[in-house]
Amino acid sequence: MVETSRRREIEDAACLLFHERGYSGTSVRDIARAVDMQAASLYGHVASKQDVLWSIVEPTATRFEVAANAVEAADPGSLVFGPGVHLISLVRGHVGIVTDDIGRASVFVHEWRALDLGRRDEIAARRDAYEARFRAAIANGVEDGAFAPVDPRMTAAYILTALNGLVAWYRPDGELSARVIGDAYADLSLRAVQARDGWT
Repeated sequence: MVETSRRREIEDAACLLFHERGYSGTSVRDIARAVDMQAASLYGHVASKQDVLWSIVEPTATRFEVAANAVEAADPGSLVFGPGVHLISLVRGHVGIVTDDIGRASVFVHEWRALDLGRRDEIAARRDAYEARFRAAIANGVEDGAFAPVDPRMTAAYILTALNGLVAWYRPDGELSARVIGDAYADLSLRAVQARDGWT
């Protein structure tokens, strides 16, 4: 338990530093200093700075996937509640992960490309698969006539770019709660795809 607690302390310190300075701007010595350790002692808890980055990025990727899995499990293929509910559920799930741990979400969004090649390729593939869920939700809505004839790839990229932008400004102690933001972003995302008069 002590070792687990110490490892978490190191990850938390590294996460804050990666968020503030970026991965490349943070040294092992910086992380060690933040947890009041010698740099050499840090390696008794972590294999490398890459190891620490992976321990932040990979679980965060999994959390996004689990949230999307829950949406699909609740309504496979949007057959019950329809594509609009499916899309806004994906959006709310994404906002929930970002706002639940803004530091780790920020490192995931901005620093995953600093991973070594093999791990970077894995995360890239998982990000693509995750985005494909948004594209599919939008494509289903377009096909059903529930959404305007938007381009699913471009629209999914637009929505996810907006959602990931939360890491730049959301504060847990800010005026807007995570729930309010989730509802607002869900509404804005739905407005981006809703059919309106004049669409053909």
